[in-house]
Amino acid sequence: MLPPELPPLPALTRAEAELIDRYLEVVDLLGRINPAHHGDTYRGLRAAQALVGRAAALRDALTLMHQRGENELHAPTLARALRVLDGERRTARVTVPPLPNS
Repeated sequence: MLPPELPPLPALTRAEAELIDRYLEVVDLLGRINPAHHGDTYRGLRAAQALVGRAAALRDALTLMHQRGENELHAPTLARALRVLDGERRTARVTVPPLPNS
């Protein structure tokens, strides 16, 4: 059986798409570093080392948007793009998990 088809991505400028991609890369790395999740220190160390470069790429994406006159983030559109790209699951790895029911 085929998985359900994902909704299409909303129309984004190239700079907005770059912002979303770089943001999710940073989120994925922060999720690997999160000490509230199981993992080893080496995995977190590698993610932290990579975070420096990915954070710079995120900064560059925002700088490019600003230089092109894209001075406002269209949150509903960008949030829809994040949902299509599994952003809710990916950002959940950055938060502290809830306490198990006792």
